[in-house]
Amino acid sequence: MPRPLRLGVNIDHVATIRNARGGRFPDPVRAALLAVEAGADGITAHLREDRRHISDADIETLREQVTAPLNLEMAATEEMLRIALRHKPHAACIVPEKREERTTEGGLDAASGHNHLKPFVSALREAGIRVSLFVEPDRKQLDAAVTLGAPVVELHTGAYCEAEGEGRERELARLTDAAAHAEAVGLECHAGHGLSYDTVAPIAEIPTIVELNIGHFLVGEAIFVGLADSIRGMRERMDRARGLA
Repeated sequence: MPRPLRLGVNIDHVATIRNARGGRFPDPVRAALLAVEAGADGITAHLREDRRHISDADIETLREQVTAPLNLEMAATEEMLRIALRHKPHAACIVPEKREERTTEGGLDAASGHNHLKPFVSALREAGIRVSLFVEPDRKQLDAAVTLGAPVVELHTGAYCEAEGEGRERELARLTDAAAHAEAVGLECHAGHGLSYDTVAPIAEIPTIVELNIGHFLVGEAIFVGLADSIRGMRERMDRARGLA
């Protein structure tokens, strides 16, 4: 029997559209509730230092109104740690963050950043929050996650999605190898960044990946088909690729 594959829907860019005009619409919390109805297993939201999309109020309301697991993406800063410990989401994914970037560019360097990251991983785990690290599909980074005590890694799929032809095949091989190594060293393996209808199936076929986190494409596709149908379309492709449909 194939292993189930969870879908986490990232609602950041519903907030991006709201913030372009100010005001309250469209409401990312409403999007989260609709996503769960449409088949999402959890909700992901990245509270950035510059608050360019998700706001502190969004995180508070998500915790109050959405019963599905909340995955808080966060930089390893004291401010974000305080927020995570106050709201206690189901999970916290530590990601790299640069002010000038358009979106998260590349994975966290867990190997070189051990001394900085260790207190954050420990504090989150002590609070009962599941910790994941957003990393490149590199065995060195996965081994570092084990050393840090993080039980979960999320593999960065951006290079795979951006590549074409043989380049994409090489990136897929890297992801497949990393996902297998993650399971071998005792890590739960997730993946995400840039996934679309065109790129999701080969990732969903990797048997040791148990969760995909997808957002930007789903919000963009929702302009044409509606958010619920956008998510259902992704869920169907994931399940078909995994042999669950």
